Amino acid sequence: MSPLEIAANLLAGASIILAGRNSVHTWWTGIVGCGLFAFVFLDSRLYADTVLQAFFVITSIVGWWQWLHGSHGEELPVTDLPVRKLWLQLLSGAIGAICYGLLLRRFTNAYSPFLDSTVLAFSIVAQLLMMRRHVQNWPFWLLVNTIAVPLYASRGLYLTSALYAVYWINALVSWRHWVRLRDAAAHLPMQNDPKIAPSRSSLV
Repeated sequence: MSPLEIAANLLAGASIILAGRNSVHTWWTGIVGCGLFAFVFLDSRLYADTVLQAFFVITSIVGWWQWLHGSHGEELPVTDLPVRKLWLQLLSGAIGAICYGLLLRRFTNAYSPFLDSTVLAFSIVAQLLMMRRHVQNWPFWLLVNTIAVPLYASRGLYLTSALYAVYWINALVSWRHWVRLRDAAAHLPMQNDPKIAPSRSSLV
């Protein structure tokens, strides 16, 4: 367990907890934490995860702006992802995991290329949904964390593995919290117009 791994986990942990609380400060803490994690995973030959951290840094900058100004210049509300787009995201993640896993197995000495690639592919899906403040980002994070806990433990990253177990619990709690935020936002128009019926989610 290196000081770099400890620092990366502290910052990433803060970012994930802040995301669960729907706080915009999740983005800058995530940028720093992911930058540190890139070096941790590179040293452990988890190349897909290394690439993923670079993706997180870039999308965190974009997500930071979108949360503040992504709804016609106003703060982006918490909403649902339509069912059709949800299936598209699932399919895209699965295809991405298989294709990148094949590349890693063929051209690198990556450890467990397909599990590593699954973490990468569905983390990308979850991150893109979080950038748009869609509730459904959290079940994707649950999937990612379920795979990441044993994967990181197998590489001796025990602190990271333990914290990803905590992140799994945080994702479950955050999912429920975001559902309440979505419902509260959906009921705001009703307070101003009694003719508007309450919205219902078919997903959560």
